[in-house]
Amino acid sequence: MNLLEQLKKLTTVVADTGDFISMEEYKPMDATTNPSLIYAVSQNPRFAPLLREAITYAKGQSDDEDAQLDIAMDRVAVNFGLKILEIVPNRVSTEVDARLSFDKEGSIAKARDLIALYEAEGISRDRVLIKLAATWEGIRAAEVLEKDGIHCNLTLLFSFAQAVACADAGVQLISPFVGRILDWHKKDRNVEEIAPEEDPGVLSVKKIYNYYKKFDYKTEIMGASFRNIGEILELAGCDLLTISPALLNELSTTEGKLEPQLTPEIAKESDLEKITIDEKTFRWMLNEDAMATEKLAEGIRNFTVDIIRLEKQVKSMF
Repeated sequence: MNLLEQLKKLTTVVADTGDFISMEEYKPMDATTNPSLIYAVSQNPRFAPLLREAITYAKGQSDDEDAQLDIAMDRVAVNFGLKILEIVPNRVSTEVDARLSFDKEGSIAKARDLIALYEAEGISRDRVLIKLAATWEGIRAAEVLEKDGIHCNLTLLFSFAQAVACADAGVQLISPFVGRILDWHKKDRNVEEIAPEEDPGVLSVKKIYNYYKKFDYKTEIMGASFRNIGEILELAGCDLLTISPALLNELSTTEGKLEPQLTPEIAKESDLEKITIDEKTFRWMLNEDAMATEKLAEGIRNFTVDIIRLEKQVKSMF
């Protein structure tokens, strides 16, 4: 078996793309998107009907131009999600506007709007994960949504503090960004490469996995943002891994023997101690982690840039 076939026996493989053709080829169980991926895919004329339908829908819901654009943007995200759910058997992740990252109530309202659009199309909320940035406000919003049966995927997660706070809030799933952690450390250390077994992003996910399994947290861990297949192989056994089409292809064309690197049994033997995180502890721990502070802020900014680009594209089509 190739490495992808072996990985699928240990871990739920998720497609990190908005490209439906890639999903059909690699047959992942779930799929996740973000504003950057949707913007990139939307440049292909093949997907223009999804944007045009969103505009028609929005015009039928309101006469106000600002409201129309807001509704159309939600509908675009859901339209892509609906197409994805025709391919993947489980769940799709759909992201709340990054500009709401520090707005608990705004995030809750947006999440409910997105779920309502899915449910109006006959999609159960169990098949949708609402993506929120793992800020303190995003985690608190997710805590409220989870109690309403709206499951959440906390993204832009770079630190142990974020992971513990998410688990304590009863979040369904977290997405630690392995590759972006690696990027920061390579730049900080002024090195070209870091071996996968020493990769700070890999080590971060291993610590989170061991903590969750040792203390019986139900929150799922989905490693994300990979730079190479070495990182992926070091996390074999993680609950889920969301992988780009390029790396899925590399895994599918590479032979070798893959052993599980993460298991609940190993986690139970770890020497991690349980900690309690309130707001002031969360903010202090995040502040003390320069990498996490910088990458969280950068991620929110970058997603916002692509949301604005997509808005301009949709607005030009009205």
